[in-house]
Amino acid sequence: MNYQIAVLKGDGIGPEITESAVRVLEKTAVLTGHSFRFSEYLIGGIAVDETGVPLPEETVSGCLASDSVLLGAVGGPKWDSLPPELRPEKALLGIRSALGLYTNLRPARLFPALRGASPLKESVIGAGFDLLIVRELTGGIYFGERGYRTGKYGEEAFDTEAYSVTEIERIGRTAFSAAQKRRGKVTSIDKANVLETSRLWRRTMHRLAEEYPDVTFGDMLVDNAAMQLVRDPAQFDVIVTSNLFGNILSDEASQITGSIGMLASASLGDGTRGMYEPIHGSAPDIAGQNKANPLAAILSGAMMLRYSFGLTAEAEMIERAADRVLEAGFRTADIMGEHKGTPLSCSEMTEKILKAITAQPI
Repeated sequence: MNYQIAVLKGDGIGPEITESAVRVLEKTAVLTGHSFRFSEYLIGGIAVDETGVPLPEETVSGCLASDSVLLGAVGGPKWDSLPPELRPEKALLGIRSALGLYTNLRPARLFPALRGASPLKESVIGAGFDLLIVRELTGGIYFGERGYRTGKYGEEAFDTEAYSVTEIERIGRTAFSAAQKRRGKVTSIDKANVLETSRLWRRTMHRLAEEYPDVTFGDMLVDNAAMQLVRDPAQFDVIVTSNLFGNILSDEASQITGSIGMLASASLGDGTRGMYEPIHGSAPDIAGQNKANPLAAILSGAMMLRYSFGLTAEAEMIERAADRVLEAGFRTADIMGEHKGTPLSCSEMTEKILKAITAQPI
């Protein structure tokens, strides 16, 4: 199979980790007889510096012409003083909208070799956990009306959240379908005791649940969900929630795995094209120092193979390689925990993954 992949390296550690992911995808293609062609485009702060805008039209066109997209990270303190329309983060909302990507899949699995890196007690971790957060991506407060006005106490700012039944239904169906392929349980997270959007969300999810009798369904308020994630994460299988709540809860879920540097994500729409990225951000404090953990980007590449290209066996090759390297005791600095030894650099960890894929001694 031949696939065209758009690569958006972005800012901070983005170029380092995407380079690692590309190398692993290239090696996987060689071993399995596929062909991946990579084209690079600008996004984020580097795009502002070179073109004056965070999301150039050339980038949008290039992504639309590709079979899938691999994204590094955007943003950094260099661009914090820019007006909102020029902030690097604006590009993320723009590219998701342009590609019609309304679903974000964020798996949070405790790698057995990283139990010691998790901040949770052994009694809480138990046998481990493996959950999937399904986050609505193109609606809600991030895309609502916003601005400034004069209020009772002077200047005030406002952000508006709105959701339609259609938006809730399509993200809900994604969650129920995912649960059918996993352990058959969906937990819908909202704030229905306060927010009208959450009340509509809850009513819609309850109606959808009737169409999936083989899936166990339940609701949970977002504040309780935040507590339950650190009290008993194994109770969750598939979590479905809004844009804002999903953003927050998925970062919390990533941390209890031991490191945010381990979590991949997939952003999907109605077609096979998706955008795949680690969720850890640009980490400007270590950018260019070869210290970044490339595993989240590498595992994002594996998600691309599975969800966009249907190459499940090839995705599992990469995932098994990551497991093998971690089981062998190799770590980057962010996942050392109490582990003894010298942390690997970004490039060194990448080399270990490449050797593990080819079944060489690591």
